[in-house]
Order: sequence, then C-alpha cells, then structure tokens
Amino acid sequence: MIRYKTMLKTRELTRPKPVRTAQASIPTEAELQSMLGYVFHRAELLQEALTHRSHWQGKHWDRLPDNERLEFLGDAVLSLVVSEYLLGTYPALREGELSKIKAHVVSRASLAGVARRLGLGRFLRLGRGEEVNCGREKDSLLANALEAVIAAIYLDGGLASARECILRLFRKELIRSDHGQEGLRDYKSRLQEWSQKHCGDVPQYRTIHESGPDHRKAFQVEVIVTNELRGVGIGRTKKEAEQMAAKHVLRHVLHDSIS
Repeated sequence: MIRYKTMLKTRELTRPKPVRTAQASIPTEAELQSMLGYVFHRAELLQEALTHRSHWQGKHWDRLPDNERLEFLGDAVLSLVVSEYLLGTYPALREGELSKIKAHVVSRASLAGVARRLGLGRFLRLGRGEEVNCGREKDSLLANALEAVIAAIYLDGGLASARECILRLFRKELIRSDHGQEGLRDYKSRLQEWSQKHCGDVPQYRTIHESGPDHRKAFQVEVIVTNELRGVGIGRTKKEAEQMAAKHVLRHVLHDSIS
C-alpha cells in the first residue's frame, strides 16, 4: 500500500502541468464606438455595418441584414463630406483638380488604411470561409465595412455626426493631399486670390538663386506683393520654389494658419 501511494505521488510530480495562456480579449462594440468618437443610439445599425454577408451563409432563415446596403449609402456620404471639405479648403482649384484629390482620399487603399488604424477588422462578423481566408485583413472587406460604419453613423446621428467622424478619421489622408502636388499648386492660387481681393494686385515671382548640378538643382524664389509683402521659397524646381514662397506670404498674412 505504501509503495502504491508512493507511485501515485511520483506520477503527480512528473505529470506535465497545463500551460496557462492569456485569454485573448474579445473586442466589444463599445470599444469601437470609443475609437470612432461616436456612441450609437441604435446599436443594431452598428451591428449591421459590421456584418459581412458570409456571416449568414448556411443559415436557414430568410435573408438577414448585412453591410452591403449600408456600404452603398456610406460611399455617397463619404464622397459628399470630402467634396465639401475640399471645396472649402481649395477655393481656387478647378473641378478636375478637386476630383483627383478626392479620388485619392476615398480610394480603396485609403479606406483600408483608415480601417486598419481603427483595428476595424477585429470587429467584423464573418463566415467561416472568410475567417479562414484572412478576411479581416482584406482591403475590400475593410474598405466596405468602413463605408458601412459611416452610413450607420449618418442614419443614427445625421450628417453633422458623420461629417465630424469622417474628418477625424481621414485627417492624415486630407493632410497628405495638402502636401501633394495638388496642394502645392494651391498656395500660388490662394495667394493670388488673397492679393487681388485685399491689394488689387497680383504677386510677382523672381528667381534669386540657383545652385547644384543638373540632376539635383535647388532654386530660391522671391515673391513680392504690392512692393511690401515678401516671401522666399526653396525647391527642387522653380515651380516648387514659387509655391513655397507663396506659402511663406500666406503664413504671414493669415497669421500662421497655413500648414
């Protein structure tokens, strides 16, 4: 008997102990609402926005709501808000130039990037097939879900709530558009518009210095408005230097409000 008890104790000592793993935190819709900066009054709208059609595959009920219809509406709301923002931010740009900027901001790649910053993939309701095929990381699913969430906010809280959320979520994309070629062209246009309105004159640009080899040129340009306001800009081309000079003057006359 003593020998039997000893054997039992020995087995207990040698038996491998179960490895404790940290329990994965389950994302909640409250967490997502906190990141969105918006609290839903109708939680079912957010649930619908997060539901991919694959979630209902194999179910015996009639067609249940997924996010495709909301995606359709969200695309229109996003386009409206971004168009409105660009129209107010770039008063001198023509329709074609505004369309190029908008197309970049609302592109699938841009939407997927915003969705990834939110960690939106963690909250999606997917079917087994999409789950296995890494659906939570697909650009198409992420972009569509983000548009659906935007539509859900619009339906729940109105255009003002949707606008506030969109401008917050797409802040980086909108800032990048201001630093791209389209944004650079706008500094000269904006300065000319300001100058004609307040001074009755147009800016004059003059190259004051040029340096570097042909493949790495650097230009320094001065802009003069009414013989008083002056700005200097440096760029890899004369055009870029002129834009930087115009930006310099705009910062002065608009009290550093130009980014």
